[in-house]
Amino acid sequence: MRAAFYTKTGAAADVLELAELAEPVAGPGEVLVRIGASGINPADVKRRAGWRGVAIAHTRIIPHCDGAGEIVDIGPGVENRKTGDRVWMWNAQGGYSGPGRADGTAAQYIAIAASQTAFLPAALTMEEGACLGVPAMTAHYAVFADGAVEGKTLLVQGGGGSVAHFAIQFAVCNGAKVIATAGSPERADHARNAGAELVLDRHDTALAKRIMEETAGGVDRIIESEFGGNLETDVAVLKPGGVIAAYSSTAVPAPVFPYYTLAARGGAVRVIQSFGFSPEIRGAVAQMVSTMSASGDLHVAIGKTFELDAIAAAHEAVESQQVVGNVVIRI
Repeated sequence: MRAAFYTKTGAAADVLELAELAEPVAGPGEVLVRIGASGINPADVKRRAGWRGVAIAHTRIIPHCDGAGEIVDIGPGVENRKTGDRVWMWNAQGGYSGPGRADGTAAQYIAIAASQTAFLPAALTMEEGACLGVPAMTAHYAVFADGAVEGKTLLVQGGGGSVAHFAIQFAVCNGAKVIATAGSPERADHARNAGAELVLDRHDTALAKRIMEETAGGVDRIIESEFGGNLETDVAVLKPGGVIAAYSSTAVPAPVFPYYTLAARGGAVRVIQSFGFSPEIRGAVAQMVSTMSASGDLHVAIGKTFELDAIAAAHEAVESQQVVGNVVIRI
């Protein structure tokens, strides 16, 4: 099979290779999937780059944890999947509490646990399905981990991002009012298209004041893409008993925590890592994706599509942060 891989960390153009590799075989509890599309997340490019000095976890890595495809074979013990099923998948490569799997979705085939797949709704293409794993699951947990959102006001920081795009849709579809921030007019439009009622400039030095004015007292929950960089604003606009649900802190990975300022509000911080989600959480996400897709309420935003042979350029596009929407590789 045709596959992309790397054997050392570094710049995309320097370490990513393409070659014919042996087609995998579905083992016990696994399905063999012919990949239709492979989604690229920031975590994928960080691992390939050796971000923060993290060493390569395997002798050879086929990158990307998210993807979508068609099941072509079933391993022993699999009862709830069959050949011909269209599925989307998660955690195909890597992990944060350990090395995780070596072989991800940047290949023509993958053997993966049936429990790491969900049925792809008929309304979604393979390319759209490849964008669901990390972004949709992270967004769903960030929005709903602390209960229903009907009637609540949510602040979605970095509203032009992929996780934020799903978070806004999930929240609005379930009765919440969403205020988002964005760093450019294009990303602001992206957040509005997802359903944000108000989008504010994240560079505004009076951002916290604007949010307090618009909400008449603050927000119930904050979906945070840059915890360390936005912490001062988040704490300032959080209602008493509110929650900051943070899924990244790339720019400030070791933030200084204002304990007593947050404590005065009785606020809480929830740190989110999608690799460790329980089957129950994943099942809830798959159900919401199916329901919203069927009703036409779910929009998957694809910013740019590449062929497998252009995987280095695809990684560079993600790293540039210039693409609005998900970056996908068509297999």
